[in-house]
Amino acid sequence: MAGGVALGRLTEERKAWRKNHPYGFVAKPESLPDGSVNLMVWHCTIPGKVGTDWEGGHYPLTVNFTQDYPSKPPVCKFPPGFFHLNVYASGAVCLSILNEQSGWRPAITVRQLLVGIQDLLDTPNPASPAQSDLHGLFTKNLVEYKKMVRHQAKLYPARV
Repeated sequence: MAGGVALGRLTEERKAWRKNHPYGFVAKPESLPDGSVNLMVWHCTIPGKVGTDWEGGHYPLTVNFTQDYPSKPPVCKFPPGFFHLNVYASGAVCLSILNEQSGWRPAITVRQLLVGIQDLLDTPNPASPAQSDLHGLFTKNLVEYKKMVRHQAKLYPARV
């Protein structure tokens, strides 16, 4: 029963996250109208690293798990139109550890995923662009690319 494995693993991940998670990060299963939680969808916030162009932003990310988790990776999405070389226009994150054929391993935790995505923000992979226009901007006009990143950080302030 794959769904049982996924729910069991996500229950453990939630307990581990609540006990210890990186400062500034948020990861919560979706709350349903009846007060229960949907462990298959997590609403997360990734803070921009201090000292980078991403600093000050608190970026919303939705993590959708399947019944095949942890055998298969979740789908991680920023809001549509998110400005990043390795994020598709749909918001889907292009990252090796989220790729079932290459970097995904069932031992990867929610914590490792979110920290990996935070690292990707400031260290994009130009060899695997998700948007060709942003790839051109990143490779030909890094100053303008970074300016756009700083502008985006202002669009996602910390929630008080």
